[in-house]
Amino acid sequence: MNKKDLLLGFLIGFATTLFGSYLFVIIMTEYDFISGIQIIKSQGNLGKIITLGCIATLAAFGLALKFNKELIARGMVLAVMVIALLTLFI
Repeated sequence: MNKKDLLLGFLIGFATTLFGSYLFVIIMTEYDFISGIQIIKSQGNLGKIITLGCIATLAAFGLALKFNKELIARGMVLAVMVIALLTLFI
């Protein structure tokens, strides 16, 4: 059960980051998601957009802690650390 909760948290962390990045691109730019990501990447700001997308993960993390799902919250933290490492190499 421990590995399932950790994996679930990891997947939730990635999904909420993707969702947060999607919302940011759709709301703050006049482009659709794919062309917006391509333009932002050509400008060299993709890491910043992904970092702003992690704000949604913060809300999910707070909910996981509120409902005493510490292993799921730990998986979310792991996802954020992996995303942070990936943004260094993008």
